Amino acid sequence: MVSMKDIAKRCGVSTATVSKALNGQPDIGEETRERIVRIADEMGYMANASARALKTNRSYNLGVVFVDPMHGGLAHEFFSYVLDGIRSEAEQHGYDITFINQNVGQRQTGYLQHCLYRGVDGVVIASADFLDPMVAELVQSDLPVVTIDHVFNNRICVISDNLKGMDELVRYVAKKGHRRIALIHGEVTSVTRNRLTGFYRACEELGIQIPANWVKRGVFHDPKNCYKLTKELLAQPERPTCIFFPDDYSWVGGYNAITEAGMKVPDDISAVGYDGISLSRVMSPVLTTWRQDAEGLGTTAASKLIEQIEHPLTVILDRVIVAGRLQEGGTVKAL
Repeated sequence: MVSMKDIAKRCGVSTATVSKALNGQPDIGEETRERIVRIADEMGYMANASARALKTNRSYNLGVVFVDPMHGGLAHEFFSYVLDGIRSEAEQHGYDITFINQNVGQRQTGYLQHCLYRGVDGVVIASADFLDPMVAELVQSDLPVVTIDHVFNNRICVISDNLKGMDELVRYVAKKGHRRIALIHGEVTSVTRNRLTGFYRACEELGIQIPANWVKRGVFHDPKNCYKLTKELLAQPERPTCIFFPDDYSWVGGYNAITEAGMKVPDDISAVGYDGISLSRVMSPVLTTWRQDAEGLGTTAASKLIEQIEHPLTVILDRVIVAGRLQEGGTVKAL
């Protein structure tokens, strides 16, 4: 293994100078630093993680809490992009990531205890039951924390612009002539509450009345549940002309229910989704949806967490909104 002493001998400088160059200390010339770093790379030098941790009092390890009640895990495209964004940003800053759960070995424990056991410098809560007392314990701890799509006081939160997303979708279908609009939403979370607010605000401003039985509480990322609720909407004496689905993956169940009823999209009924995953682009017709910047949520969350770890006295604990965009398809008919 290449040591600092080996690099110093090759460069013709002291070991102390090599240490300063590789640790970014300011009291050596830039030309000397660049030469030492270049030669260290050529020699395949890798800093000892334990030594670096002792020197900086950091583990260079970020925890990630990711709880998926539907057990889609990394196979779900939206969350896979969020997690890949976290991983990519962490790697660029020299950090590893560790998934945090409620177990250490065979012993059940809490998220905070697992974080302390693994010695992480901070944690991103990417997906979880934010009402879970174990999550509250972690958020209230002294550990740097960034949440995705849920706001806690005195914590950095990175959120998708769900208010604007729903607002633009409603205005888009209204511009196509739709006034009879139904909505299937996911579990009642802060994401759902923001989407419902955006939906109802836009409808109110446009003078669109939404019957209570046209708004259905469903489950995110669950085509079977969406299939059932779509059938209920299609069985109404007066059917909606457009249905909003909770996410693009659930839309598969809605599409199957519409097809089984002998109807065609968009000729007989229109539809819009949410998320903008690639599945929505390969189905026929292509789904009109709101594309969330899933990778941007992940990279921003990791960036803000690292900033909080490395600059704790200057970081601003605030919410950061990540924009999305309307993605047109062929599922909304002009009336």
